[in-house]
Amino acid sequence: MGLLPWRMTRFRRKICFALTALALFILVVMKILSPDDRILGDGIEFLPQEDGDDNAEVHIMPKTSVIKKTWKEKVVSVFNRDTPNEEFPPPNYNIHVFYYTWYGNPQFDGKYIHWNHPLLPHWNPKIVPEYATGTHTPPDDIGASFYPALGPYSSRDPSVIEAHVQQLRTAAIGVLAVSWYPPGMKDDNGEPTESIVPLILDVASKYKVKVAFHIEPYKGRDDKSMLDNIKYIIDKYGDHPAFFRYKSKTGKLLPLFYIYDSYLQNPAIWSQLLKSTGTRSIRNTAYDGIFIALLVEEKHRQEVLSAGFDGIYTYFATNSFSYGSTQSNWRSIKAFCDSNNLIFIPSVGPGYIDTSIRPWNGQNTRNRINGRYYEMSLRAALETRPEIISVTSFNEWHEGTQIETAIPKTRGQTAYSDYLPYKPTVYLDITRRWAEKFRKEQEKWLQ
Repeated sequence: MGLLPWRMTRFRRKICFALTALALFILVVMKILSPDDRILGDGIEFLPQEDGDDNAEVHIMPKTSVIKKTWKEKVVSVFNRDTPNEEFPPPNYNIHVFYYTWYGNPQFDGKYIHWNHPLLPHWNPKIVPEYATGTHTPPDDIGASFYPALGPYSSRDPSVIEAHVQQLRTAAIGVLAVSWYPPGMKDDNGEPTESIVPLILDVASKYKVKVAFHIEPYKGRDDKSMLDNIKYIIDKYGDHPAFFRYKSKTGKLLPLFYIYDSYLQNPAIWSQLLKSTGTRSIRNTAYDGIFIALLVEEKHRQEVLSAGFDGIYTYFATNSFSYGSTQSNWRSIKAFCDSNNLIFIPSVGPGYIDTSIRPWNGQNTRNRINGRYYEMSLRAALETRPEIISVTSFNEWHEGTQIETAIPKTRGQTAYSDYLPYKPTVYLDITRRWAEKFRKEQEKWLQ
């Protein structure tokens, strides 16, 4: 009898230790959960099928080898309508999505572009040998953790642009923010793509989608070159019916430009273009616009003000990656914008994984959790009562932020991540529901 209390205490200690270890294990797993892990159940608010809503059907999928061709055929058939506008939900022009035109394949470009993205080395030379190097070899091996339903497509393929804009309309997205480099310029791994813009505008117009410009950083970007860029875009595309103009607080309809990595330029340089006192000021001219700066660090808030920008966006789909992308900071950022007459545009994404091109960057992976991550991000954005919500992204496949349709696929012994157990349009469907919710909430705010 004398040993029983000690034995019971030891037993309790073992139980407590085991429970603590289990809890820590669960926390670690949730932290590093890979995008291919499955969390079954009602992970997305609208997924249980609704009466009379075929789009809400949950599909439990057979093995990958059976479904690859079947799903590709289904996706193509869904986005191939003769009467394009009648069957789509109305576009919400306060929902913007970032769009990339840097993809190419042999049929349209003579070679694969971007799908064969190299594996980028770590910036620390001591760490470089720890990770794989080389390039991807399409069509089965591409620089992405998911596989597009349309295959490794070309951004010059008119049928691809048509399918993409139809997907945007399915999601009720009103504005496509196209990644843009000046004529003859390109990103580090691609080719010049400015010549694709007219096709995008024409197809967008057909589906009542608008096009804004997401101006990328390039060597020598300053107030002078940006003035040339703005003049070029407005002179060439400003009269196109798909060219997006935003109603400013003064009531003017002005072009809206996202400026990626705006913080790389000294605010004093930007102010020469964006302030009415600047030597190259576009204010109150034919080239005036709404210029949205990228907010990364907290100190950039004051830099945005001194530079003369009209608003802020956060871009990154990785919650807590930067000050701007940390969703718990959004309320204070919105308050700062309100007090300084700036537009706040939070950026939301379905998840993040870029280890197919940055194999050393696993710590920034954000699991999709069957759509929960996306919905949590959308909810956080909506709670700030923003004028616009931006989505990162429609098709940035390298970083795994795409809402474009994806299908299951295997390469050798390795399987790409996918949207199972839900259908390839699941992230378009989530976007559509929240676009409608956003519209209704904005109507309430204006009452």
